[in-house]
This record gives sequence, C-alpha cells and structure tokens, in this order.
Amino acid sequence: MRVLIASAEAVPFAKVGGLADVVGSLPAALRSNGVDARVVLPGYGFINHHDHHIGLAFTFPFHHRGGVTDVRVYACTHNDVPFYLLQGYPYIGGERSVYTNWDWDARRFIWFNQAVMATLYELSQREGWLPDVVHVNDWHTALLPFLIGINRWKQEWRGIATVTTVHNIAYMGNYMGGFLYEAGIPARDWDLIHRFGLHDNMLGIGLATADKINTVSPRYALEVQYRWAGYELADLMNYRRDDLMGILNGIDVELWNPATDPNLVQTFDADTFAQQRPANKRALQDQLGLPVRDDVPLIGVVSRLAAQKGFDFAFPGLRRVLAQHNAQFVLLGTGEPAIEQAARHLADDFPQQVRVYLDYNAVLAQRIYGGSDLFLMPSHFEPCGIGQMLAMRYGSLPVVRETGGLADTVQNYDNHNADHGTGFVFQWETPDAVSGTLHWAIRTYHERPDAWRRMQHRAMTTDFSWGTSARQYVNLYEQAIRKIRGD
Repeated sequence: MRVLIASAEAVPFAKVGGLADVVGSLPAALRSNGVDARVVLPGYGFINHHDHHIGLAFTFPFHHRGGVTDVRVYACTHNDVPFYLLQGYPYIGGERSVYTNWDWDARRFIWFNQAVMATLYELSQREGWLPDVVHVNDWHTALLPFLIGINRWKQEWRGIATVTTVHNIAYMGNYMGGFLYEAGIPARDWDLIHRFGLHDNMLGIGLATADKINTVSPRYALEVQYRWAGYELADLMNYRRDDLMGILNGIDVELWNPATDPNLVQTFDADTFAQQRPANKRALQDQLGLPVRDDVPLIGVVSRLAAQKGFDFAFPGLRRVLAQHNAQFVLLGTGEPAIEQAARHLADDFPQQVRVYLDYNAVLAQRIYGGSDLFLMPSHFEPCGIGQMLAMRYGSLPVVRETGGLADTVQNYDNHNADHGTGFVFQWETPDAVSGTLHWAIRTYHERPDAWRRMQHRAMTTDFSWGTSARQYVNLYEQAIRKIRGD
C-alpha cells in the first residue's frame, strides 16, 4: 500500500502544535507495518536544508489561474520516511514562520493543495509512483479530497482514495469562498457540500468529500458530532458517522524515554523511578530557584496558552491551592497575551511558590515532565493531547478535565489503593473543580505514598506507542480503498 500524507507541519521541519508531532512520527510506524508512507510539506523558507540533508529533486512549471509558477520539489529522508518539500514563489519558500496572516495563508495553502496535485502527476511520470491513499490533515490540506474527487474520471486519479484527519475542528479554514474562486477552484458541486452549506469552509470541504474521516481520539470523534464541540461542522460529522473513526495519537517512545533522555540529570525507568526520579525534582527545584524539598508537591504545565486550554478557570482554582497548601507550580509556554498576563500575576502573587517562563524551551520541558509530581491540563476541549501522555511516560501524574483525548488516556484514581488510576480527573469547567481535584491529589501525595507510586508505575508502563494506532490507520486506509474500488 502506498500512502501520501499531506500536512502543513511535521517534526523536525516545521512545528507549531501537535499536528507536527503526529505527522513527524506516524509515517515511520506505518512503514513498520509494510506501508510505503511518504510526506509532502510546504518547503518553508526557515527550514535548514543543510541540517536536514535536503536536496533538490526536480522542478517543473505549474500552470494555474494566477499564472505559471516554477515549483521546486526538494526531498530528504527522515527516520527512513521520504519527505517532499514544495516551494514556489511567492507562495512558499521565503517565509520565516509556518503561519502568517489569515488572507495570505488562505492563498498560500490553496496554492499548496493545487501544487500537490501537480507534484503527484510529476511523480507518476518521473518515478512511476502514485499513492493508493492521500491522507490530509486539518484545513490546510483539506482541499485535496475534493480535487482528487473531481478528477476521478481520469485514469490516473481513479484509484486514489482519500482520508481527512481532524486534529482540531475549531480551526476550519472558513470564509474561503473568494480565495477559492480567485485560485480557479471549480464550483463545489458536491451533494454534502451543498447540503451543509460548506462551499467556503476548507475543512468542511475535506470532510464532505473524503472517502473516510477520523479524529485523533475516540472520545473526540463523539464530541464533534454535537454543536458544542463540532460547531458548524457537527451536523456533517454526525451524518458521516459511519465513515468516521477515532484513532488515538501515539508518541515516539524512543524519543520520549526517561531511561535515555539526556536532558534529565538522572535517567530512570518504571523499575527504578522510586529511587532515581527524585533527583530530577530536586534539580528542577534548584534550577527554578524554588525551595529544594521532597515533601512539597510540584505541579507542572507545559502548554500553548490558548483559550482552549482552560486556564481562565484553572488559574483562580490554582490560586486557592497555592494559598492553602505548601505546593509549588511551574508553567512553561507562550500564547494569548491575556493568559500570559494572568500567569505573570500568579508568579508575582506567589513568589516563593511559582515560576513562569513565557517561552519555548525544549530542555526545560523535558525536565518538567521528569521532575514534576503533577501535570495540569484543564482543557475546555482537547482533541487528543500529547502532554498528558508525556507526563505519564515520565512519571508525573496528570490532573485533567474529562474531555476528548484526556478522557481516553487518563484513568481516574480509585481513591483507595490505586488498583485503578493513572491520574486525577474532573468534569466541570470551574475553579472549584480545579482546586478540589488538586486538593485531592496533594492529599494523596502526602497520605498515600504507596498508592501514588502504584499509579506512577501504571502510568509509566501504559503503552502510548504508535503501534496500535498505526494498525488502525492501515485499517482505515483499507476501508477507504475498498469504498472507491468496490472490492
């Protein structure tokens, strides 16, 4: 089976959010399952070609409504996965960030979808390679299922199935009608596009026209069928529920491994964490300028500071906890100015307990995973979430709201001997829920150390590798192929 994965992001080339982590690691797992998986990305100007051993594969003139663009197709191999990076002036190749302003991004990504189609044709002519499945991710590449669908009358496109993955339905590429017309995209005369009024919604177009669709966790696949989580795409997701699958994201367990992580002062695993892990907490406390004490629970956050993440109700609840308990808190992340300001106020008001770093620091992130006792994720919604899985892998117990992938991955503590549980789960989006759950967790930390260690061990040995998820994607691809080929 041949699969082309199209995305706006992929580690290690371009990363803004969790999309990059998925596209950077899933293809290698697919190849381990016998799939010829390849990835196509925009060849952003900030990508260092020398560091990634990227070379020019071929060029070709691409004729489109805006004129003729010389497309440069660069290629490299990462983790045994072939990557293609497309450039074409002025759309892609000179930027210093993945995303720019909305109207220019609309034009750039529409052009990228068209350029991918042209590149596929060139690959078929030059290398004899065409995919059985084109797998697109979020709105940036969601035009491809439509473009492939309207070309299936041609022999070369007839056998290509399409899959659209939703990583976050809140970002859907809406209000694109004028840009699509400007780029010469044909009228979206497709039954489901008409029925649900999605002519100018890029993600909606991809969900209406793909052969199969999926979200990045089973719980999120249910949630997006309701308006409170799926917004204007909820009715379409509900209508297509027979073609919808929830597949939980995995993590790269070789990369995220406390037994080999060079950023930890003391490596450890599920058998040695009780003896060796505390050294990382002490080193983190010392690095942060906090009192170095084993008996004080340290709460960590590594996150984008976006409205989705729930800090609007979490910070007031956290304030109560810090006022009532001898606890410590460290936050690493950047995002919306109002949330950053609220985090600064928290640090100012609790200078002996709180440290806030409004930055992205990969080393410090690893040390927070490896040294914190609790890891807070109070999200309003969370399609999958990676942070809670990394925290568990490193022995930090998550405190999460019961939503999306958080509900799928964190087992709630049984409040007894920890015969069940890998963390602490709450339901309501209120400060009381956050403070009450943190109070419960801190009390467990002090009063039930044996139960705490049992949860840590269970969390660290939970399998979040890509193995199971990759096999589910292979199954989804096979379903998509059978659907269009009538097998």
